[in-house]
Amino acid sequence: MRNAILITVFFLFAQNVLGQKQSTLHDSISVFFDEIKRASEKSTGLWDKGLYGPMILIDPQTRELFANESDTTGILKLNGNIYSGVLPGNINIANTAINWNGKRWAMIMLPLPQNKQDRINLLAHESFHRIQPSLGFTLSNVENNHLDQKDGRVYLRLELEALKKAIESSSEKELQQHLTNALTFRKYRHALYSKSDFTENILELNEGIAEFTGVIVSGRNKAQTTTFFLNGIDGFFRNPTFVRSFAYYTTPVYFYLLYNKNKARAKKITAETDLTAYLIRAFNVNIPTDLKTTVENISINYNGEVIIEQEKEREEKTRQLIAEYRLKFIDQPHFEIKFEKMNVSFDPRNIIPIEDKGTVYPNIRVTDLWGILTVENGALMSSNWDKISISNPARTEDKKIFGDGWILELTDGYTIEKDGASGNYKLKRIDR
Repeated sequence: MRNAILITVFFLFAQNVLGQKQSTLHDSISVFFDEIKRASEKSTGLWDKGLYGPMILIDPQTRELFANESDTTGILKLNGNIYSGVLPGNINIANTAINWNGKRWAMIMLPLPQNKQDRINLLAHESFHRIQPSLGFTLSNVENNHLDQKDGRVYLRLELEALKKAIESSSEKELQQHLTNALTFRKYRHALYSKSDFTENILELNEGIAEFTGVIVSGRNKAQTTTFFLNGIDGFFRNPTFVRSFAYYTTPVYFYLLYNKNKARAKKITAETDLTAYLIRAFNVNIPTDLKTTVENISINYNGEVIIEQEKEREEKTRQLIAEYRLKFIDQPHFEIKFEKMNVSFDPRNIIPIEDKGTVYPNIRVTDLWGILTVENGALMSSNWDKISISNPARTEDKKIFGDGWILELTDGYTIEKDGASGNYKLKRIDR
């Protein structure tokens, strides 16, 4: 009897703790929605359009979601003053904007940053992605593989070092000098790699403008914004690769400095804007004609010798890693999966380009008509995003197929087969 009483007391205690946690989470979610709503209302003039709208905050572990609006199908249930539900497994989770259940949502993964301004920054960034198409911006990313090569990385790092000094400048003359040098490093990098100005521009128009929006809406003062940029750039330098994440740190600094001069300038940006040319005109910068000599002379002011030496060492290590990936996904037997109607989520900070063969994504999740592929130990995405290669299967359990760091959950109507000649595996529709 005593044990039964203890068990009952413990059960009631556990229920009470769980209820408190759920109540606390519910209260926090309400606060988060209120924060971004208020911040958005204060910043309507930035794009002459309200940022606040349908938003999902989601736990990536449980897929439990919390929304500020209902959906059109009734999956989301009202719980107090917010809506909640569970995101279906065929929808990828990421910080992004998605079209789901009749609405376009900003999706943000929990937990959110503890710092209020960082939290609003993130929510505003993804909210901008939600309205981006309505502002005339196309949502597209292209590979910037040159930023995984030594010189590409060197001159991006030097551009960012110059931008760090620009935002710390104490005079207009000092600011102008560092901005000129930053844009000179940028122009030299573009001169080294054909079409790099075009491919970088696409990502900066997509992610860079969104992050600039987050910075402005966050409500940080000048000192706080300076610290945010300095810490952010230093943290960015520790990323394994710059290919898909650089735009979060270049465009926001330039446009923040431009915003301080003229708050209306950002609204003149369109999907066709050449940002480099635009910034050169906006800041009245004169780019030297002899770029090579100029960057050699000014690099020393931005820790150039150390940066070049560090990138030489990295280049050698990267060669070895690429050789391993080539063997795993190209030269030896592998599993190639073609896309039909693909949706994908991944970590943009650690991808590795492999020449003209595509890009290795160490962590990636793909959903398609054939099912769900979850990868935690590398997969090679083709250059034109029409297929993905992983290591050959190790075992099968009903509709689940397992390999080295990956799981494929097949839908009905699909199976896998091995090619006897090459040893490669591929997907096959059963009705074909």
